[in-house]
Amino acid sequence: MPTESTVSTTRVTLKRSLGYWDLVLYGIILIQPTAPMPSFGVIYKEAHGHVVTAILCAMVAMLFTSVSYGRMARAYPEGGSAFMYVSRELHPSFGYLTGWCMAMDYILNPLICTIWCSKAAVNFLPEVPYFAWAIFFAAMFTLLNLNGVETSARLNTMMAAALGVVIVIVVVAITRYLLRLPHQPTEFYTLPFYDRQTFTASALFRGTSIAVLTYIGFDGISTLTDEAKEPQRSIPRAIVATCLITGLLASIEVYLAQLVWPRGLAFPDIDTAYVHISGRAGGPIVFAIVNGALLLATIGSGMASQLGAARLLLAMGQDGAIPSRFFGVVHPKNRIPRNNVLLIGAICLVGAFALSYERGAELLNFGALLAFMGVNISSAVLGWRQGRGAQWLPILLAVLGFAVCLFIWMNLSTPALIAGSAWAFVGVAFWFLYGRNAGGRKARVQA
Repeated sequence: MPTESTVSTTRVTLKRSLGYWDLVLYGIILIQPTAPMPSFGVIYKEAHGHVVTAILCAMVAMLFTSVSYGRMARAYPEGGSAFMYVSRELHPSFGYLTGWCMAMDYILNPLICTIWCSKAAVNFLPEVPYFAWAIFFAAMFTLLNLNGVETSARLNTMMAAALGVVIVIVVVAITRYLLRLPHQPTEFYTLPFYDRQTFTASALFRGTSIAVLTYIGFDGISTLTDEAKEPQRSIPRAIVATCLITGLLASIEVYLAQLVWPRGLAFPDIDTAYVHISGRAGGPIVFAIVNGALLLATIGSGMASQLGAARLLLAMGQDGAIPSRFFGVVHPKNRIPRNNVLLIGAICLVGAFALSYERGAELLNFGALLAFMGVNISSAVLGWRQGRGAQWLPILLAVLGFAVCLFIWMNLSTPALIAGSAWAFVGVAFWFLYGRNAGGRKARVQA
């Protein structure tokens, strides 16, 4: 009798090909090496000029939180996010609320990208009003995503390299500018860290609450656990290293910028302040290079984040956490969550007129800081569950991370806290209306 061929039932898994430095590079690309440039102006305004100090204070909070992310990635090597970590260690309802607040981040990211792109475009063509650019970019993001246009990993890498070149150009231009200045007293070089005439603790912490935006995205490294070599060792180290490198690089960028711009001189536009600083240091050519590079980078970020938000809402709709008839539908032709893309496009358009870049950034950080607090609590609970007193150092670091994130969160503006709390309240209402029933259905199916 002929021998029957056997079919292997071995599950195909992702190839573990990413080393430590591959993960660090991915994290830096995810955050973008020019991360502090778009938000420089609003941090400068709120921190009364202490941008460097605000960036470093935010780095402390992110380093504590990155340690917690690393520990959770080690405990759950199958890959995950704040949503999964909080669900596993605390409770599914807390995980849902964490995911809901993360959804606000995903939606607000393309919104603030729309605002910033419109302001940068006005720098090139001031005769075209802001409202026309806002309509253009909101429509462009939406139409391209409706046709399935996505940013590839190779394009992201090329963009990160290009932005690295832009940073070098800016540093060289500012260095040449400073060398041409007459001799300055020592105080001139320390003012970016501390200016006794303008410093207040409340202003610094308000600025720090916005400076957190510089680090948003570092947690994305944890999603590569299945593709990393020695993930239990490389993932935690890469997350911490990414935060540290980002903080140091951002500090250099904003420190040099503050030396260029005279104290007390108003910016032509607060949202694109760094572009104007570059122009002051390097002239019209550097102004155009920096404005154009940041514009292209923000366009890519806006498109990718809009599609990411649409997919997150799709997943929540298909899970029954939000109405599935609207959010859980995929268009049969181009396989895009069309309803979600259109909804987010409408939110971006309305938000570009209703919100400032600063308020949108604060709302984004509202959800991010809540997620970070959830991960820190989860890490502390994990340490207590695994070793109680023997795990005192990881538990202490997680508690400190929670405390610092909570303190920064409390320093968000009152309107941001009210609007963010309203979003969380809507999420709780959805949980009671849809989420619990969906969880019950899943439990019955699994039984």
